[in-house]
Amino acid sequence: MSYSYIIIDDNSESTLKTLAVAARFRELQFIASAGTYQEGLNLILEYRPTFVFLEVDPRDINSGLSFGLINELHRFLKVLPKIIITTQNSQMALQALQYGAFDYLPKPFTGSDLIKTILKFEKNNEGASPFPSVLPIKPFVEPVMQNPVVEPSEIQQIQVSHELVQAEASESTEDHESNELTEPAEQLVVVDDSQQAQTAESLPVETEEQAILNKPVIAEIVKEEKPLIICVKSYGDYRFIEAKDICYLQADNNSTDIHLFNGEMITAFKTLKHFENVLSTPFVRIHNSYIVNIDYVSRIHTGNSVCYIKNTTTKLPFSKSYKENVDAIISSITNGNYLEI
Repeated sequence: MSYSYIIIDDNSESTLKTLAVAARFRELQFIASAGTYQEGLNLILEYRPTFVFLEVDPRDINSGLSFGLINELHRFLKVLPKIIITTQNSQMALQALQYGAFDYLPKPFTGSDLIKTILKFEKNNEGASPFPSVLPIKPFVEPVMQNPVVEPSEIQQIQVSHELVQAEASESTEDHESNELTEPAEQLVVVDDSQQAQTAESLPVETEEQAILNKPVIAEIVKEEKPLIICVKSYGDYRFIEAKDICYLQADNNSTDIHLFNGEMITAFKTLKHFENVLSTPFVRIHNSYIVNIDYVSRIHTGNSVCYIKNTTTKLPFSKSYKENVDAIISSITNGNYLEI
C-alpha cells in the first residue's frame, strides 16, 4: 500500500528535513510542498493526499500557516486527509487535538516517530487510504463548458441516457436493418437500476451522427505554473533571471553573486541570508557562503565535504553545521528514479 503526502512549511530547511525522514519509507510518495496557506490549500484540493505535514507556528507570519487551514478544508471536503502537525512549539499539541489533527510530531522528529504514525493510521483504517493510494502528479485541469452551459449533474444525466440510447440503437440495427430509426428523444431521464430496463425500452432512438452532435462539448484548459522570475534591480536597470537557471549563490560581504548554468555571474545587493529566506526548494544552504540548487548537484563527497556542480569543475564546500541539509539533498536525489551501482 502506498500513501501520498504534501509538506506545508514556510521553512525550506525544515521541509527538506521532513522530506529526508519520509523518504526512508517506500510506502510514502511525495507529491509537492508549499510555503503559504493559499498554496497549501490549493495543493490539497488538487491532489487529495493521504497525509499532510503542516507547520502551524511559521517563521514568517505573512505565510498565514495556522490551524485555520484545517477549518477551511471542511468547507470543500467531506473526508479530510490525515493532518500531521509538525512544529517546535510543544504548546501546539493540545490545540492539534482540538482541531482534529491526526497526529502531532514535534520537530525535529525521526523515522521511529513517523513509523508510529503510519502504523496508527493503518490500524485505524485497516490499511485503507481515505483517498486513492497515490495520485499521479499532473497539471491542474479545469473543465470549461461551452454554450449552452450545462451543470455537472445534467452532464451525468445526458451521458447515462445517451448510453441507453446507443444500446437501443445497436439492437434495433441488427434486428431491423431495413427500417428507419425513429426521431431522437425530446427529453432524456435518468432512472434507477430497478427501472432502467423498462425505461430503455421506452426511449426513442437517435442516430450515431445525431448522438455526436447532441453530446455536450467540454474544453480543457491546462494551467501551467509559471517559473519563478528573480529581478535584480540596480539604478533603473532591471535584470530578469529564471530561478531554474541558477546553479548556486555565493556570499560576498553584503552582496550575493548569482552563478547561472551558462557560466554568467550576476551580483545582487542583498545578503545570502535574504535569499535563504525567500527561496525554497530546490535551493538549499550548505555553507555560510553558499546556497546550491539541488538540480545542478552532480556529486557529493562527504569525506572532502564538497559538492560538485554539473558540467563544470566547480566544487562548493559544505560545513558541518549544514550537514543535515546535505543529507537531505542526498535523500531527495535518491528518492526518485534511482539506481545505485
